[in-house]
Amino acid sequence: MSNTTTMKSAAPKNSISRKSGLISATNSILSSIVCIIIGLLVGFIILVCINAEHAGEGFMTILVGGFNNINAHARNISKEIAEAAPLIMTGLSVAFAYKTGLFNIGAAGQYSVGALGALYFALVLHMPWYICILAAMLCGAVWGAIPGLLKAFFNVNEVITSIMFNWIALYGVNELLKNNVLGKMYESTKNKTYVVRTTSAESAIPNMGLDNIFSKSTTIAIFIAIIVAIIMYIIINKTTFGYELKACGHNKDAAKYAGINEKRSIILSMVIAGALAGLGAALFYLSGVGEWNPNDSTACPAIGFNGISVALLAVCNPIGCVFSALLISHITVGGSCLATAYYQPEIADIIIGVIIYLCAFAMLFKMLIGKVIKAKSTSDANAEPQPELHEPDSDKEAEKEDEE
Repeated sequence: MSNTTTMKSAAPKNSISRKSGLISATNSILSSIVCIIIGLLVGFIILVCINAEHAGEGFMTILVGGFNNINAHARNISKEIAEAAPLIMTGLSVAFAYKTGLFNIGAAGQYSVGALGALYFALVLHMPWYICILAAMLCGAVWGAIPGLLKAFFNVNEVITSIMFNWIALYGVNELLKNNVLGKMYESTKNKTYVVRTTSAESAIPNMGLDNIFSKSTTIAIFIAIIVAIIMYIIINKTTFGYELKACGHNKDAAKYAGINEKRSIILSMVIAGALAGLGAALFYLSGVGEWNPNDSTACPAIGFNGISVALLAVCNPIGCVFSALLISHITVGGSCLATAYYQPEIADIIIGVIIYLCAFAMLFKMLIGKVIKAKSTSDANAEPQPELHEPDSDKEAEKEDEE
């Protein structure tokens, strides 16, 4: 009897929990959409200010993205897909660490070291592509573990150490590649590393026939990225390990009191975040999207920092990172299709920047949307007709009086 009562009382609680979770997810999605719309409107205003006559055409070019120019749409769509795969991974890197209360701004450095690992195993050792991917993940994990160790044992702010390690990684990788310290990977005549697909074909990620539809750089990398995003979602939301990470992120002291090893959670979170960023580098360079240029030492890889944008726009949801990465890649390619006689492709970066800036106010938008939805539901409830009060049947009362 008691078990039945407990099950009945637990059912409404589970229903309420699922309903509140659905409402929260809906509000998060709506707040991100609001950020995107406002960002696009700001971009349109900028286009009007630069050249009002062609503003509408330029805005549609950005919206259409890779589908511009029928003759070159396959190449543009291929570029969108190829650039979205590593963006998903760096976005996951930032989002995963954030679940443990860590801001992994060092995804760019982990991406750089991961690129070195992938290129070394591909161009020097000529290993299969999946071994090269594992090597990139291992290198990124080691680089991500260092800020994690410093945070866990010495309480050193991970933002400071991650930023410093970004530049250490960039300059270190450039020196190792340009001087061919680890082996011949740098082609001095082109100022870039050798092309993986022509130098070591077995190290290139397979196309699986996608190159017949799009370009050669379109590989199964995008499917690998999506699968990893699903795995990360399951780990964070459906496992004990994920619960411990989130508990440590919400309140490290409370997690420690509950028996959770907070130092272990911090270190493992940064290790996994580094591995994800390293995987992103492997998906980029082993797909033949581009080659590493050791002479470019003025800025860290943009994909690493754009991962922060992906994570913020996705509200640090692993599945949301897939869609936000595709959106950012779509807008970027759309900007590159703008007519340079009137506009510069960097306008797309301005739009993305505004969207990400607005993501800082995502909680405000989420709160406002929640209030609107709550007010609407309250008004609908008040508008429902009240149940009618039925008057007692006079005939039945008369019968009772006769019987008495």
